Amino acid sequence: METVHNFINGQIAESSTERFGAVFNPATGEQTRQVVLSKAEEAEAAVAAAHAAFPAWKKTPPLRRARVMFKFKALLEANQDKLARLISNEHGKVYSDAVGELTRGLEVVEFACGIPHLQKGESSANVGSGVDSHSIMQPLGVCAGITPFNFPAMVPMWMFPIALATGNTFVLKPSEKDPSLGLMLAELLKEAGLPDGVFNVVNGDKEAVDVLLTDPRVQAVSFVGSTPIAEYIYSTASAHGKRCQALGGAKNHCILMPDADLEMASGAIVGAGFGAAGERCMALSVVVAVGDETADKLVASLSESINKMRVGPGIVDGPENDMGPVISAQHRDKIVGYIDAGVEQGAKLVVDGRGCQVEGHDNGYFVGPTLFDDVTPDMTIYQDEIFGPVLSVVRVPDYQTALELINRHEYGNGSAIFTRDGETARQFSEDVLAGMVGVNVPIPVPMAFHSFGGWKRSIFGPLNVHGNDGVRFYTRMKTVTTRWPASVRLETHDSHFTMPTMG
Repeated sequence: METVHNFINGQIAESSTERFGAVFNPATGEQTRQVVLSKAEEAEAAVAAAHAAFPAWKKTPPLRRARVMFKFKALLEANQDKLARLISNEHGKVYSDAVGELTRGLEVVEFACGIPHLQKGESSANVGSGVDSHSIMQPLGVCAGITPFNFPAMVPMWMFPIALATGNTFVLKPSEKDPSLGLMLAELLKEAGLPDGVFNVVNGDKEAVDVLLTDPRVQAVSFVGSTPIAEYIYSTASAHGKRCQALGGAKNHCILMPDADLEMASGAIVGAGFGAAGERCMALSVVVAVGDETADKLVASLSESINKMRVGPGIVDGPENDMGPVISAQHRDKIVGYIDAGVEQGAKLVVDGRGCQVEGHDNGYFVGPTLFDDVTPDMTIYQDEIFGPVLSVVRVPDYQTALELINRHEYGNGSAIFTRDGETARQFSEDVLAGMVGVNVPIPVPMAFHSFGGWKRSIFGPLNVHGNDGVRFYTRMKTVTTRWPASVRLETHDSHFTMPTMG
């Protein structure tokens, strides 16, 4: 059985643990490899390697750090097929979705390539008589990233490219459900010229995580996952004096107005609700339809589209499937339990994804796309983040009721509206209590040069990921105020005939 080990100080580091996690191909239900669940001292070794590498890396000129990112970008592009197939085989998402994940991560690498400009700081001359001030954006030290199973490439690349480019060192703790990609990213970074110890990967569970949250050498922690764990990560890391950004769960709504382009909206909603089997923190899980006529037309359109969807393995010969399996048997059963609860609590089950069978993949973890109508706010399927291919339609009489419904929910990650009316869209964008808003865009994930993050219980910490917030999170500002006494001017100077460079 192949074992996924750690990557510490520039090389694969075998673990002495006796605990292992099973890694499955979700499309077949077969175990493909096992991953080490590292001991605390092995996580400490990864932190120690990052700590030792920091002094030299932080002194490396930003232009040189950017050049490593440029080479890393080229290697990601050259290895796209191999990476995408690895994602699909361990996570289950269809191949094109895996490529899309890599593309969004690559965009953050491209953003990090501009670090010589992004890390310049500010300067003011003559703040007083003969006095100047300037700011320096300095790296923090050892940073840690704890990432989820649903985006094994993209979410880590929300974090470490900016952390590394700004001069920090990094320890990645990927999900134990699909850990192999983290090691491949580490190997590509090394090939790109990143010095040993600057980027490390430690696999494991809570034992390894707690080291990253409490070790005094770790200065900052980034996390993406469920809200209960995000709250634990944030409170523990903060109690130990660390800077922390912890992104939690979501229950993303969209409002469908009567004037919306129904054909366009319906197609967008199907993709946003069922892409990646709904295992996305930005998945659209609730449609708030304004008026019964609007809801009736939507449900009819969605039902027709859903019944045409192809469900199967992520990599196939021939036409690609629309949706793959979910990550594990346990998660499949949890999703089915939510569907059961929706039926028991009185929601109208329009399309039932339970018992989904894929020919030749009887042991795969498949749940078919599921559609509920007449969902009410007191139902479990409305309140909880299901993290699966379950879409709920809530009927309301008017726009204001729809807005209030969204704003009352405990999560505020993303939200969208479908309408042709600019004034309504503008008002919604201003008044909705969510961190990311789409107007006729169902998944409003910002580009890398903007920042990603929600509101309310979808995030803990003041700074979002990537974009300018990412640069601010991984640096601390130092302001220098200077006054120079009068001095004797040198009358002679050495001559230099070479162009000064960063070397």
